[in-house]
Amino acid sequence: MVSTFPNSASVDLSRVRLAIRSLQPQLVEWRRRLHQKPELAFQEKITAAFVSSKLQAWGIEHQTSIAQTGIVATIKGEKPSTQVLAIRADMDALPIQELNEVPYCSQHNGVMHACGHDGHTAIALGTAYYLQQHRQNFAGTVKIIFQPAEEGPGGAKPMIEAGVLKNPDVDAIIGLHLWNNLPLGTVGVRSGPLMAAVELFDCTIFGKGGHGAIPHQTVDSVVVAAQIVTALQTIVARNVNPIDSAVVTVGALHGGTTHNVIADTATMKGTVRYFNPAFQGFFPQRIEQVIAGICQSHGAKYDFKYTELYPPVINDQAIAQLVRSVAAEVIETPIGIVPECQTMGGEDMSFFLQEVSGCYFFLGSANPDKDLAYPHHHPRFDFDETALAMGVEIFVRCVEKFFNE
Repeated sequence: MVSTFPNSASVDLSRVRLAIRSLQPQLVEWRRRLHQKPELAFQEKITAAFVSSKLQAWGIEHQTSIAQTGIVATIKGEKPSTQVLAIRADMDALPIQELNEVPYCSQHNGVMHACGHDGHTAIALGTAYYLQQHRQNFAGTVKIIFQPAEEGPGGAKPMIEAGVLKNPDVDAIIGLHLWNNLPLGTVGVRSGPLMAAVELFDCTIFGKGGHGAIPHQTVDSVVVAAQIVTALQTIVARNVNPIDSAVVTVGALHGGTTHNVIADTATMKGTVRYFNPAFQGFFPQRIEQVIAGICQSHGAKYDFKYTELYPPVINDQAIAQLVRSVAAEVIETPIGIVPECQTMGGEDMSFFLQEVSGCYFFLGSANPDKDLAYPHHHPRFDFDETALAMGVEIFVRCVEKFFNE
């Protein structure tokens, strides 16, 4: 595989664009159908059945029920090559009650596609359809991975363990996220860290309860917890190199029941985010040191649990350049490519990128003029569906350029 990808087109841009834009009504129809039937992690049975039915109708070889509800489609180009490029799309929704008043509103109470995964699935389907119809334009094999459970607990790792990157072995992988933090007509792509590691912690402080007017007879778990919350902020401020980015957030703190009772226990929940893989293992150790020291000084005890959920999303330089060169030709707006688009949000695409070279990128999908700019995970989240055909075109041209150049 070549290490750089020039901006000169290797295929007829107008031919690709016209063919894909003719798919736009279908892309919208598929996306809206999926939006009406959202399903939570590892429960994507309706979604998987819909994807499988389309692949079967198009004569595309595919495997189902991988990591419970995952699907892998395989499309072989007509030109000889042993190289394999994978495309990944996630399928799951969120436990959110939709507040949009649209004809395609969620029909499942308390469940909503509030992050764009319905769009990701539709884009992957459009890509599969186009590639199957134009196998003469590329060499090698394309694997399209329809993944469950990105929102948690994570479907990428069990799919990898089930062998989706093997037989044939994947050489590189790409994926996109529709992104309402960027306007329609932009692509956020960069080499190196794009999204952060996601780690979680839970802590219970065990003190000694008592009367609010007689505090000297107690060990106040709320006071202990409050000092811990404050002290945890010093980890990033004083233990992390200022050049590096990291976050320690306590998102929940609970203790006590009423005005005049000192709480026996207090609980807290938090998250840690960072880009630098060298920090793996540092935060659980340092956080527990802070908790242990403060508890000891007050005579309290604690229970601490730490979960390393997803590693950081780190893009390969050569594959990021491939995506960048294609996006520069596909996107026709003045803003175009947004190179500095990092976020402390996390994604289990990171597990795929730990196994093979690849690139995950953001496809701008916000359009304030149409009231389509609510943030991800908001009950009124929606996006400009014009981005669907853009996503298919970027994927298709990445495939043709990866194999042909």
